Amino acid sequence: QVPLKPGRSLMDWIRLTKSGKDLTGLKGRLVEVTEDELSKHNKKEDCWICIRGFVYNVTPYMEYHPGGEDELMRAAGTDGTDLFDQVHRWVNYESMLKECLVGRMAVKPIAASKANILMTLLFAGVLPEKKVLASSAKDLSPRIHNKILVILSKLLILSLVFKSSNYDWFQTDSLITIVIYTKQKDMNAELVTVDCQDKQLRGEIIMDDHSYLVEVDLECAVSEDVAVNIAEKVGKVEIILNKKDNIHWKRLGQPCEGHNTFIKRTDRGLFYRKCKLVSKTEVTHDTKLFCLMLPKGTHLRVPTGQHVYLKQVIAGTEVVKPYTPVLPFLPLDFQEPPHHDAVHIYLMIKIYSHGLFTQALDHLQIGDYISVSNPEGSFKKSQVQTSEDLLLLAGGTGFTPMVKLLNFALTEVSCLRTVKLIFFNKTEDDILWRNQLEQLALKDERFEVQFILSQPSKEWIGKQGKISSSLLSEFVKRSRRDSKVLICICGPAPFTEQGVQYLKDLGYSQEEIHAFTA
Repeated sequence: QVPLKPGRSLMDWIRLTKSGKDLTGLKGRLVEVTEDELSKHNKKEDCWICIRGFVYNVTPYMEYHPGGEDELMRAAGTDGTDLFDQVHRWVNYESMLKECLVGRMAVKPIAASKANILMTLLFAGVLPEKKVLASSAKDLSPRIHNKILVILSKLLILSLVFKSSNYDWFQTDSLITIVIYTKQKDMNAELVTVDCQDKQLRGEIIMDDHSYLVEVDLECAVSEDVAVNIAEKVGKVEIILNKKDNIHWKRLGQPCEGHNTFIKRTDRGLFYRKCKLVSKTEVTHDTKLFCLMLPKGTHLRVPTGQHVYLKQVIAGTEVVKPYTPVLPFLPLDFQEPPHHDAVHIYLMIKIYSHGLFTQALDHLQIGDYISVSNPEGSFKKSQVQTSEDLLLLAGGTGFTPMVKLLNFALTEVSCLRTVKLIFFNKTEDDILWRNQLEQLALKDERFEVQFILSQPSKEWIGKQGKISSSLLSEFVKRSRRDSKVLICICGPAPFTEQGVQYLKDLGYSQEEIHAFTA
């Protein structure tokens, strides 16, 4: 993020969009935009961007963009969908930029080349791979032929995985059981999210970077209680529903648009459910712990190192922000893995005095509802399970992903020799869960915590400073010369970016560093 000029906040942008001012320059007309026309609007004073087939004039938004003008200009005059998905797919651009909509991209006819037809036939299972390759080899240059070989192999793998992901259902007098055969041996409850509300059933299963969806308008009513059983060794997932009436169903229900599809996670789109605020407690002078309760018909587990998105409507505009769930406290008894609460989501959130979103959150009353998305994130537990040293660098509320990570590492990863948290804050009053962290260090000899303050009081006797190469060289060390290390870092964007660069300068590889970003 970059500092914005006065009068350029999110609230100021919302006010501008509701002022009636013509932000497109087209006097309310919607036009069809060709690639050639789009490419002409590639300057700061005249900038159009295409996202998912829709073209927006983002010129008036330049000074309001939290990521700065240069970030927007990377997509100027082009289709910025991929870039948008990489940086902040979660942002509700349709709502934020609705007054900037120029129109749709013109659909360009695609020539049906022989290679395209052959690949389509292969993917559909009409032609075998050997025949496709033999046919395409006759007509294509070696370079293009090799590229198609790679594409074909990927398509073949994807089609095999897709074909292995199918579902069935059966019933008793009182139960409906939907069975999904994923054939994924590492399947677990964290990879399955189910929502059942008002006869609408939605079950999503994550398989690596893909998502399989069962979405049906059920034949008859069911109770709010939903159970999920998983046979991990064979990857079988069962979703069990309780019938409200003991009658025989003729079918499961009416399939919805995305039903029985297997696509990339980034193409799926975010799904939200309403969660109730049940408690709000003070952690520090400006940070609170929010406890949200999932609906009865929802099965959702947020994996370690992943985040959710909260969505609120503020002044008629949908605003979305990412937050990483934490535990209600740091468990100090590591005799056995803790029984995770399946009903509540805990979020540790810093309330900014001029923050539109966090101020709205802070004004929520107990019993109010807020929309919470499915989990997202690239972190995998296996990264910790193969490490001997785990080093965590946190800046302020960048501490949040470290909470579950600490708990998992100290509870379930026996190969770890050392777990060290280097926690950067401004003052002593800003340190989150300081007492709990100090108690944890006394309880488990593998764990060490180091607090570093940039604006300490005169009484502070600990380390001072901001993240730097010299500070990291002092505290970030392997327990042995050849030990396998994982370094996780999270904080404000400059903190994370600088930290990653310092770590690389100190000789740590990209594979040894995981930066939590959203």
